[in-house]
Amino acid sequence: MELFTYYRSTSSYRVRIALALKGLDYQAVPVNLIAPPGGEHLQAAYLEINPQGRVPVLRTDEGSVLTQSPAIIEYLEECYPQVALLSRDLVTRAHERAVAALVACDIHPLHNVSVLNQLRQLGQSEEQVVQWISHWITQGLAAIEQLIGDDGYCFGAEPGLADVYLIPQLYAAQRFNVALTPYPRITRVAALADKHPAFIKAHPSNQPDTPA
Repeated sequence: MELFTYYRSTSSYRVRIALALKGLDYQAVPVNLIAPPGGEHLQAAYLEINPQGRVPVLRTDEGSVLTQSPAIIEYLEECYPQVALLSRDLVTRAHERAVAALVACDIHPLHNVSVLNQLRQLGQSEEQVVQWISHWITQGLAAIEQLIGDDGYCFGAEPGLADVYLIPQLYAAQRFNVALTPYPRITRVAALADKHPAFIKAHPSNQPDTPA
């Protein structure tokens, strides 16, 4: 498999975690989102792969091209169920999916670079942009803190779908100087992930396109 990725893209980070948790090999194909003049993702060669011009993209062993991290992760879960990301309990599965959706739909899109650039084009100052980012990340993490469990990872002793989405969001929170101290449950999960080989392997600091 080939994964078109950018080292600090949180949506790419999710897919890297899922691949690592499942022990799946892949070839990373870095796509530089800040290369002049406007990023490699907007060049014609990449737009032929993904017309939306976003990462990640997964090219499967059979040559199929998959876009959007939730769809890619669902594909991996269905094709490679031997290391499950979802609980067997259907109610717990719903909770896991809810946390994943909270991150993917309600937090991450609001601090995506395209949204931030649009705010700047509409005349918002950098201070206002930072306030926007902090507001939405803080609001989302406060909700997640109430939804996850009191022990282990988000929903148990082993990492699962919710952790796959949460950990990259925490990386973004730290990038934007959003404090995690108000969230003891989230902080507990982050500490466990910091020691887990799959999360370490997928971390932005350990990617082939990470700047020196």
